[in-house]
Amino acid sequence: MSLPADYAERVYAGVLGKLIGVYLGRPFEGWSHERIVSELGEVDYYVNDRDDVELLNRQLVVSDDDVTGTFALLRALRDNGDRPDISAAEIGEAWLNYAVEGRSIFWWGGMGNSAEHTAYLRLKNGVQAPQSGSAALNGKVLSEQIGAQIFIDGWAMVAPGDPELAADLAGRAASVSHDGEAIHAAQVIAAMEALAFVESDTDRLLDVAVGLIPTDSVIAGAIADVREWHASGEDWTAVRRRIAGRHGYEVYGGACPVVPNHALIVAALLHGNDDFQRSLTIVNTSGWDTDCNSGNLGCLLGIKNGLASIDAGPDWRGPVADRMYLPTADGGGAITDAATEALRVVNGGRALAGLTPLAPKDGARFHFELPGSTQGFRAEAGSGSLVENVPGCSELGSRSLRLSYGDLGPGGTAAMTTPTFIPPDEETAPMYELLASPTLYPGQEIRARVVAGDRGSATSDCALLVRAYDGDGRLFSFRGEPTPLAPGAAALLAWKLPDTAGQPVAEVGLEVIPGSGQEGAVHLDYLTWQGTPDLRLSRPPAGGKMWQRAWVQAVDRFESTAAEPLRLIQDRGTGLLIQGARDWIDYEVEAALSAQMATAVGLAARVQGLRRHYALRLTPGQAQLVKTLGEPRVLAEADFAWEFGRAYVISLRVEGSHLVGGVDGRELFDLDDRGTPLSCGGVALLCEEGCVSSPGVEISPLPAA
Repeated sequence: MSLPADYAERVYAGVLGKLIGVYLGRPFEGWSHERIVSELGEVDYYVNDRDDVELLNRQLVVSDDDVTGTFALLRALRDNGDRPDISAAEIGEAWLNYAVEGRSIFWWGGMGNSAEHTAYLRLKNGVQAPQSGSAALNGKVLSEQIGAQIFIDGWAMVAPGDPELAADLAGRAASVSHDGEAIHAAQVIAAMEALAFVESDTDRLLDVAVGLIPTDSVIAGAIADVREWHASGEDWTAVRRRIAGRHGYEVYGGACPVVPNHALIVAALLHGNDDFQRSLTIVNTSGWDTDCNSGNLGCLLGIKNGLASIDAGPDWRGPVADRMYLPTADGGGAITDAATEALRVVNGGRALAGLTPLAPKDGARFHFELPGSTQGFRAEAGSGSLVENVPGCSELGSRSLRLSYGDLGPGGTAAMTTPTFIPPDEETAPMYELLASPTLYPGQEIRARVVAGDRGSATSDCALLVRAYDGDGRLFSFRGEPTPLAPGAAALLAWKLPDTAGQPVAEVGLEVIPGSGQEGAVHLDYLTWQGTPDLRLSRPPAGGKMWQRAWVQAVDRFESTAAEPLRLIQDRGTGLLIQGARDWIDYEVEAALSAQMATAVGLAARVQGLRRHYALRLTPGQAQLVKTLGEPRVLAEADFAWEFGRAYVISLRVEGSHLVGGVDGRELFDLDDRGTPLSCGGVALLCEEGCVSSPGVEISPLPAA
């Protein structure tokens, strides 16, 4: 597979197109065409701030199954060695690892009603994919709903220029939860998107994609109908009426059948004539599953026509600012951005092509190398400042992020920040809770390179800025040591983040105090952080709610009192209370655990979801060091008599492939996991069928060698 020269930029355009499409259609998802026309008119821009109509949500950037399912489930490729022959069963395992039942990724509409919920329950009960999504098991109507199509874009973008591979990967991914026409629809979208990297002719895209599914399929027939109606010269509203008459919801049944929505995507693609805004206007005004259809079409057009096509119309990108949420059991990856996720997709495609990964600016978290990318950074509200991605002012790359400000007056400051955790104005979308852990923690070192603009003659002070929550849910600021910057000068900023009084870090960024308050600009070349956190995770002295939300709660109940800061209750099976991120590598974690009653309790490290971690567990009469990669496997065990009601201090040290575990200061295990070691991840408390409490969890860097 040969990759296009502009592969990274085209993937970024595809990710942006997906986000813009979803955010555009989300507030009125499920509305009829008639209601949309009556209450909104033709939808040619975001409507979330319309106060004259009742909408599903008014916040633009929200957690949504279309976005999360697309990019979170693609992690199955990385988790299985970036192999082109990844199986449906391996992709199904990713469902069990990343989805917190009833709370993240999917529409949890119930057995027999939601295809995704049904497939999840099949997988949980031991039915492997593709049988988990089969019509033989779940029925034709349920297995031919829309879900497979809406999650499919990532599998296309890792196969640029190779529609056959894209359709093959899409078929396997789709079969976890769907069958029949749903798989055909997903394969058509994936094949078109993959081919769009190297082919600009819409008819050619459709011809090749349809050639990869059965000629007598309903999807092939629906596409042929739409192409015929379009060729006859009818406008899009007439074609939409024809789709409703021949391929409407009542023809296929279920909550959200794939065929009608797929037909709308094709109609909007043809009638939009490669105009990004016009195409999204048509597909959103047409109704039905608006965010899903708009997301698929936006992704296809972004890949096909690039960033220029998105930028040709109104300002689609500014209000989004690249921001996106991927709430899963791997909470450290929830607060993210379009450039970060695009790079992950690109590196998946590069791995399939046998190429080394890209790591702009030595792997900096925020690198701004993709044109126009802001990676979530915004200027301080009401400051009159402006944030822009511009060429130049970069030592290791070609672009930077410029913060421009006017005359701020004596003592005035300018700042720009990006989220590291759930933002204060977050509005939880119906059904899709934003599960997240912070990405930045005390003890980690933040580094950034800044360059002052040439305007003005005064020296400005520049400092790294972090904001954390307080007990009332407000943000308070921490600042690194200010560094003087003369006009045109560059500086490296470094700051080890101090303790935040136990509260989660919500934002990171840059603050500038202009000399004499005059106007000017500062360029942020990159910003990143590294190192092991050094902190205690417990109930903060000031209390509040956001510290609890920093834990991904994959337990039946999570409670907190002054006497028992962390209290987990799990009714059936194993529950995890998870926090941390994948940049946690070598560290020691320790916690005192007391079980009121439980089948097993434990402490986990290098947690990458519900079914990827190491844990030291106490079970009846034994202590076990367990590795979970799908199913748990005992690496070592020792006799250990433990009692209910007594606290035991459990510790686990992870260093490379070396694992050391103990209880109450007594080392029980010391071994190397040299097979397929888990190399990184957060921490978790574990409870199996019972109730366990802990005063807190301590994470410490390992002593220097």
